[in-house]
Amino acid sequence: MFLKILFLQNFRSYSKSEFNFNKKTTLIVGPNTSGKSNIIESIYLLSTGKSFRAGKDFEMIRFGEEMGRVKAQIQNSKFKIQNCEGEEPFSSFPGEKTSNTLEDLEVVLTTGLVSGIATPLKKYLLNGVSKRRVNFASNLKTVLFSPQNLDIIIGSPSLRRNFLDEVLEQADQEYRLAIINYFKALRQRNALLEKAKDTGYKNEKLFEYWDDFLIKNGEVITKKREQLIEFINKEEKEIFNFQAIYDHSIISKERLLQYKDAELWSGVTLVGPHRDDINIRIDANMPGCHAEFISASKKYGSGILKQVQDNKVQVKDINNKIDIKYFGSRGQQRLAILQLKMLQILYIEKASNDRPLLLLDDIFSELDEGHINLVLKMIQGQQTIITTTHKDFIPENLLKDVHVVELRNNGRI
Repeated sequence: MFLKILFLQNFRSYSKSEFNFNKKTTLIVGPNTSGKSNIIESIYLLSTGKSFRAGKDFEMIRFGEEMGRVKAQIQNSKFKIQNCEGEEPFSSFPGEKTSNTLEDLEVVLTTGLVSGIATPLKKYLLNGVSKRRVNFASNLKTVLFSPQNLDIIIGSPSLRRNFLDEVLEQADQEYRLAIINYFKALRQRNALLEKAKDTGYKNEKLFEYWDDFLIKNGEVITKKREQLIEFINKEEKEIFNFQAIYDHSIISKERLLQYKDAELWSGVTLVGPHRDDINIRIDANMPGCHAEFISASKKYGSGILKQVQDNKVQVKDINNKIDIKYFGSRGQQRLAILQLKMLQILYIEKASNDRPLLLLDDIFSELDEGHINLVLKMIQGQQTIITTTHKDFIPENLLKDVHVVELRNNGRI
């Protein structure tokens, strides 16, 4: 698939603008506050049905307006569903590419009131036909790489869960539906817990209903995440070698019962996929690993359980592996993130038989020359949209094939 045309109306800083893209690389150049990231956000919205930076959807509507619109024309691949008996497909909808068609994707955002009439806050349209997000998302597949991604490893577990969701929601409609249903059930169950905490009243029938709904969808999420982690560990790693450990929070009737008293006291659900994490582990003898762990390993031997005083966490050495979050160098952490992004591209390709659009949002300002060269290698053969304040990092031999869009004050030069 590839993105041909993007139209923005009352979206962020744009009143009305249209952008054309080629099948290779488009470089959007402009100073800070010129609207570069707004373009990336609009494409991501068309791809996933949500923003990667807005807390509330109305934040994406141009200030003072009641409605915003993002529309794109894409050349998409159509699939012929095949019998997968005897196969283990990546996604629930394996198929054989048969033809290419032009499709229109559109997201309409409102403040909830347009010309005095109550309206939906967000509407998804595929070729002019209204769709639910679960059916709209992933018609345009994307892989986003932004400066925030550099915190996947060192940041909170929610960032790593978001990474798993970002990959699987693009690749698997069953997962998209399960994650939507799971968080719907989680909100309802947490509301019951909060009410029980405040009033002492427990509606056991409602608890039973939402427990079952939570478990059913939670089991799907866990299974799909396990498959992704298995793929990450089995696939050859060209940039940086590591092992991903899935630290999953099991959800079952027994576990919910076990934690029920603690949940009634806290007012929140304490077990389930919303508490999952992944650990990235590397060889303890790899050059660049922090000396504090190496010396501790020699002192205490294998099977060490070391207390990291500053972070108040425990890191266990498994088969001479250490957690890169605490003991890897900054360079190793960034190499691991680049490798994760390459695996994300590959997973989506194998799941959909198509290459995703790469969105690189001002990422080069955060990388050194060696890492920039790895990213440039990554984008070869894929449609890519890059935002940057300058184009000096693009080699001359590549620049001749790049479509350049220059922005100033939210308009082209």
